[in-house]
Amino acid sequence: MNIVVLVKYVPDATADRQFEDDFTVDRVNVDGLLSELDEYAVEQSLQIKEKRDGEEITVTALTVGPEAAEAAVRKALQMGADKGVHVVDDAIAGSDSIATSLVLAKAIEKIGAETKVDLVVGGLASTDASMSVVPAMLAERLGLPQVTLASVVETQGDQIRIKRDGDVATEVIGGTLPLVLSVTDQSGEARYPSFKGIMAAKKKPLETWSLADLGVDAGQVGLGAAYTAVEETAARPPRTAGEIVTDEDGSGAKALAEFLASKKFI
Repeated sequence: MNIVVLVKYVPDATADRQFEDDFTVDRVNVDGLLSELDEYAVEQSLQIKEKRDGEEITVTALTVGPEAAEAAVRKALQMGADKGVHVVDDAIAGSDSIATSLVLAKAIEKIGAETKVDLVVGGLASTDASMSVVPAMLAERLGLPQVTLASVVETQGDQIRIKRDGDVATEVIGGTLPLVLSVTDQSGEARYPSFKGIMAAKKKPLETWSLADLGVDAGQVGLGAAYTAVEETAARPPRTAGEIVTDEDGSGAKALAEFLASKKFI
């Protein structure tokens, strides 16, 4: 079985995130890391491999992003993925989900040129854009069925069955390989890379591909080809000091209620 797991390098939520002059997110001059929601996708890919002991299964971590995005693939390799692919090209900067899904689809086709890709696994969403649409777009581009937003994943032979939790019910959905799968953060805690895994990852293959390697024209990607664009940004206002209520005569509760009412919290 050939599994491709999608991993994305995103700005650290605790870092001071900035925008470029063209209002795209600065992904170079800010600390980044593997998107937390993609760690669950890596975990489920590895669990499928471990549960199907005896089968020859390869897990490939795939990312699209700047040079620093290699760190996301390295983290997946440290967790246990077998090899990695990093698509990096200056023309990709500013791409929307549609263009990103195109590059990913072409990369998956290239990965599967020698051995067919049986399963593509992604997270619930990226923690920067939170679009949740790339798995569905990939399924369309690859001509594959999709089973998405899985909280539980079960496999048997060429069958995949998932549980999807909704607001009022849990759905059970099945599909036949090959297919595209996405998982939520309820699917199982992602493992931490062990020291052995970190050392082993240094020897695992990691290929770097450009758009030319995938046969993708630069005009199909990037900010110029995006269907949406940010036109204006504003810096977050500085945090102001809070209002202190001193309760010396028993009027504190009334003052607190009036404050909450003025903010329309009650």
